[in-house]
Amino acid sequence: MVVIDGAPAGVREDTAARVARRTEQRRRQIALLAEPGGIARADEPVRVATRIDRLSHHYRDIHPIDPAALTAADPAAVTAAVAVLERIIQTNDLLPVGYLEGGAAAARAVGRVVVRDERGRLDGYGTGSLVCPELLLTNHHVLGDAGTAGRSSIEFDYQDGVDGSPRPLQAFPLDPGRFFFADRELDFALVAVKAAPGELARFGFNRLVAPEGKAIVGDFVTIIQHPGGEKKQVALRENRIVDVLESFLHYQTDTEPGSSGSPVFNDQWELVALHHAAVPAPEHDEFGGFINEGVRISRLLDVLRRQPFPPEQRALLDRLLAERMPLPSAPPASTAPSAPPASTNGSMNGSLSRPAEPALGQAPLTLTLTAPVTVHLAGPIAVDGPSMAVPEAIQIDPDYSGRRGYDPDFLPGGHRVALPTLPPDLLSLAAVSRQPGDGQSHVLNYHHFSVVMNRQRRLAFFTAVNIDGPTSLRIRRDPDRWIFDPRLPDSQQTGEDVYRDNPLDRGHLVRRLDPAWGASLAVAKSGNDDTFHFTNCTPQHKDFNQNQTTWAGLEDYILDNADNRDLKVSVFTGPVLAADDDPYRGVQLPRQYWKIVVMVKHDGGLSATGYLLSQDHLIDGLEAVPGEFSYGAYKTYQVPIRRIEDLTRLSFGTLADADPLARMEVATTAREITHLRQLTL
Repeated sequence: MVVIDGAPAGVREDTAARVARRTEQRRRQIALLAEPGGIARADEPVRVATRIDRLSHHYRDIHPIDPAALTAADPAAVTAAVAVLERIIQTNDLLPVGYLEGGAAAARAVGRVVVRDERGRLDGYGTGSLVCPELLLTNHHVLGDAGTAGRSSIEFDYQDGVDGSPRPLQAFPLDPGRFFFADRELDFALVAVKAAPGELARFGFNRLVAPEGKAIVGDFVTIIQHPGGEKKQVALRENRIVDVLESFLHYQTDTEPGSSGSPVFNDQWELVALHHAAVPAPEHDEFGGFINEGVRISRLLDVLRRQPFPPEQRALLDRLLAERMPLPSAPPASTAPSAPPASTNGSMNGSLSRPAEPALGQAPLTLTLTAPVTVHLAGPIAVDGPSMAVPEAIQIDPDYSGRRGYDPDFLPGGHRVALPTLPPDLLSLAAVSRQPGDGQSHVLNYHHFSVVMNRQRRLAFFTAVNIDGPTSLRIRRDPDRWIFDPRLPDSQQTGEDVYRDNPLDRGHLVRRLDPAWGASLAVAKSGNDDTFHFTNCTPQHKDFNQNQTTWAGLEDYILDNADNRDLKVSVFTGPVLAADDDPYRGVQLPRQYWKIVVMVKHDGGLSATGYLLSQDHLIDGLEAVPGEFSYGAYKTYQVPIRRIEDLTRLSFGTLADADPLARMEVATTAREITHLRQLTL
């Protein structure tokens, strides 16, 4: 088989079938993109909100938008989304000069794959990109097996320089014996490159980023490629995403189809897809009559994470998932702040430096803080302190003696909100710390939050966190690194074995950003990192945990929109540990979760509201068909605190008296919440 700028028949047929099935959907989306403000309506509201949230990591004056508000077509939310997307995405091709610098860095890691047959003869070409210091990503139909990879090589700098002269070619053999994995369904291959230590460093790498939000319908993409095995070329922002499928992106083009294995980037130079096919689409003559298809990077990473690699290969893969390497020409962090956006929830004073999120193997994010800054929770950085640079990788301090935990006197106005109490029979099941401090031995203290564990169920009875809106810091999420809490035996915690090779996610009880606040960046980061203890983790079906729901935005909404004094809240969260919860791998999986949010209103009165969320139908049949999960609906309810006390047998003291539902003339048992504006506070 000759691989020159074209996918084999089977890949083209599958791609053509997907393109044909989505014709009407794609036409509607393209039509919306041509309408004023249509870019905010051409894709699903949740995906649009997630895209804006990710853009907020790159542009300091962009703020996340409530996905529930977009789903409900709230006029203010839609207007805000249109303003962001039209400015950042639907631009008139006037881009910052930094866009070209990012492209030059991305292009260095892209090379021509030279494929040879069993007799060593040239069999064709493809395109590949380094995605960590030693691993190359291309298509399965370019390198379909280890034997083919072992006979093939990668050539960097097969291109002309600025003066038009060819640059010296840099060729390296591939090393499938060290690492090789290929997936036919998603048409990707990952293989090690054979080189001396540090020899590939000059090329950098294009880091694979797992989180959602990198691309939506309407985003422009850039493809760096070796079309037909020719010298390196770039389809510079001439491709536009017209459809987003579960595992693939479709993008229009008015150029010839790109090379197999080419990396597809968004305008922030994040790798969003792996190009693998182009098929005729006569219904789209307006842009060349072709639809290109690329494999979504997030889905590709899902497959890799599920594979049982041997230890040596797992170590290489971990580097791909987590490592960053400075590029030779990485520019220093800028220190010139832009004018802060208007905010009704806070003010910004002083100067702030926040360079864009690294996406191309750049050095860790550096934050330069030169004066006190105060902004609301969902906005940019909010800290007070001297200049500092803190790496973003999760780093958990092994000394637990300095963690003060949840503060019952945190709220203003002298309101003391104590931890929930357990009845004697449940207290006897509480895990006891092997390193007790001055407080109760069954309360595990972390930075700004505490956890009480049920040693029998190996899950938390409850968590308690203080959230300080004015000094909260939005810390970008790096690859997860969950650890056991050394103060408890591992056998009393639910660890990695429960989450392996299935659709269960490690669900945070205390959201990672809730305790990320304080007088310095280091303090805020300590709170963020502490949330990655298994004691703060509960098994949640991926469709429950990864989708945006009203549940996810409760704390933010109350901080930013409620009649909240000092923008502070205390939050209690936990699973409903029912006796009939279904067992799975030695752990009973909770079907429901509860939350109580406490704040002080401007009139000085205390308000405490309770919420319940269920994933009951999501885990039906778990043991009946191992590894398969049923999908079902989930809903958020506002419920009386008394009901949560009945379900959990926890006592919240006098909080029920501060519950607005308890003060209503007509008794309320549960109220479904489909939009956060429905909350009774």
